[in-house]
Amino acid sequence: MQKSRTNNQIRVPELRVIDEDGSQLGILKTSDALALAQERGLDLVEVSPQAKPPVAKLVNYDKLRYHQKKLEQQQKKKIKRIEVKNIRLSVRIAEHDMQVKARQAEKFLAEGHKVKIDLMMRGREQAFAELGFKSIQKFLTFIPNHEVEVPETRQGKFISMVIKAAGKQEKEETAKK
Repeated sequence: MQKSRTNNQIRVPELRVIDEDGSQLGILKTSDALALAQERGLDLVEVSPQAKPPVAKLVNYDKLRYHQKKLEQQQKKKIKRIEVKNIRLSVRIAEHDMQVKARQAEKFLAEGHKVKIDLMMRGREQAFAELGFKSIQKFLTFIPNHEVEVPETRQGKFISMVIKAAGKQEKEETAKK
């Protein structure tokens, strides 16, 4: 939330003043605008400091901050976060175990997440990387609706790839922090 200058923090000689109901009062001296705000029991809040002359509005500042905070909270609720879920395989995995993990991956894809498949090779398995690539391809045959986002890559003793649900329009939001 952006911090606005209010009341005595406003240091310009003239302001374009807007009433609490949205009607324009015209260009007033800052001291006259402050007196008008105090007379009505409101705050003078600078809305557009870059304008010539700057624009200020007569409002209840605490109420304005409360509504801005509530609006930000509602916007945060609407953001859909996409997570990357991991599935770990090995070269010697049994077919039934592979099917169970494929069902789990389908569940993740149905929820809208991406799935990272990691195949770990131990010891002598690392010398036969092509078996790992075949295992991943076999695993993908058990997942009907998928799209490869990041193809298979070997990183040390892991072969990894990332898949997502096929045909869905992906909306990635970055969290502003």
